[in-house]
Amino acid sequence: MSEKKSVHALKRAFSPMVNPFLEPVTVEITAKAKRRYVRTSTSQQLVDPETGEVKAVSMIHTVEDRDDESFVKVFAEGVKMAFGLGSAGTKVFQAVLDAYQKEKMTGGYADCLTLFWFDNGLNGEAIGMSERTFNRGIKELLEKEFLIPRSPNQYWVNPSLFFKGDRVAFVKEYRRRASPKAVEGV
Repeated sequence: MSEKKSVHALKRAFSPMVNPFLEPVTVEITAKAKRRYVRTSTSQQLVDPETGEVKAVSMIHTVEDRDDESFVKVFAEGVKMAFGLGSAGTKVFQAVLDAYQKEKMTGGYADCLTLFWFDNGLNGEAIGMSERTFNRGIKELLEKEFLIPRSPNQYWVNPSLFFKGDRVAFVKEYRRRASPKAVEGV
């Protein structure tokens, strides 16, 4: 953890010839016993998904350490927000994600899952929802291409959305819209 410095000590650490912010900067932030890091950089590049063009962007990257249970919940919440999952889709995604965590890995991931409803639960295990809610959720996951049917009750999984890794990054890009005046050439 960094020690507190006075404003005078901070001002003495000047660099008159080179802007130190041209290199990425990492700041450790501690609040409520949680440690996280914020990294800033102007040299990150992203590929525009519409044109394939590589563009430089200003990047603010936050890194937080989480325990296993919290990590899976944060991952599920991030996916829910990114894809706009409804209540049933979110519940079923969490249940399927839990089932995926138990699957045997091949080549770094499990490429398919068997998901069937019996004994009032997913694969015979109670998951706190009705069969009707489960079917609504599976339908949403199919429509949003989280899963694709392989055979009855067996599904290919999207490896970007189901994984057993220890890191995940959600990138949200904001683009400035051209104002109507700029488009008209005014």
